[in-house]
Amino acid sequence: MSTGTRSYNVADHVFSLQMDGIAGLRAGLKNYEPFRIDGRRSEGREIFTLRLFEKLEFPAVKPFYLSEPEPDERRIDVYATEAGDYLFEMGPSADGPVVGKLLSSPDFSEGKLLAVVPKYSEFCINNALMLQYAFRTATESTLEMHASVVQWEGRGYLFLGRSGTGKSTHSSLWLRHIPGTRLLNDDNPVVRIADGVPTVYGTPWSGKTPCYRNERVPIGAIVQINQAPENRIRRMSVPEAVASLFASCSGLKSIRSIGDGLFATIASVIESVPCYLLDCLPDREAAEICHKTVTQYGK
Repeated sequence: MSTGTRSYNVADHVFSLQMDGIAGLRAGLKNYEPFRIDGRRSEGREIFTLRLFEKLEFPAVKPFYLSEPEPDERRIDVYATEAGDYLFEMGPSADGPVVGKLLSSPDFSEGKLLAVVPKYSEFCINNALMLQYAFRTATESTLEMHASVVQWEGRGYLFLGRSGTGKSTHSSLWLRHIPGTRLLNDDNPVVRIADGVPTVYGTPWSGKTPCYRNERVPIGAIVQINQAPENRIRRMSVPEAVASLFASCSGLKSIRSIGDGLFATIASVIESVPCYLLDCLPDREAAEICHKTVTQYGK
């Protein structure tokens, strides 16, 4: 193995990052250290590789998916080449410059990354790895979620919702008011069907909260968070649960194989995992009502 190559295992999927000749990066990427498996081939087959370049030529492209982020959200636009590859252009804000470009093979197994603005190299690596991971694993009973997750008594509880709706706030309320609660991931956990059991995993991607736990727990419940003037919770219908999870998982859903893979995994998850809608205030009562309701399932 090259000294510039690192291998990682996230939710039992193995991938590698190659950065030969790229100065100044090897001391960084601390969020990946708990997942590093260099040289341990027994961990499983490698599903994708990302290679970093200091110079890279890009082919002609046409728009495939142009994002419409909120002002404080990252921007990622997708273009397609005549050969079937995908070009991702990324920036840290909706109206800011493009700071990185990722050229991916049609099946997302091989990626080439150029940090157009070098000071954003780690931003580019994190986003490129998240993109490749989400799209490459979508057909393998895997969901890369936009959620905050807490652990309580050996189970994981996922809080879903659009940016700014209070997912992290609700997790913090559990941490403050529900004894025994522990944060697993605050932004991008992974959900898999492991030995027939819907399971949530920690990842190297946790948003603004440095919580990078290489751990997994069975899922206790999934909760859609909505801001409201009072606290109330109810079980979601199957169509509501499917829509909630589909909106919260990452993937180029217009690609049929990815969309079908996500739907199949979601269907398997909601067969045994209860899903709830929580209208709430950012207060202690919201955490207590939610906890009392979602932890009763299966008792």
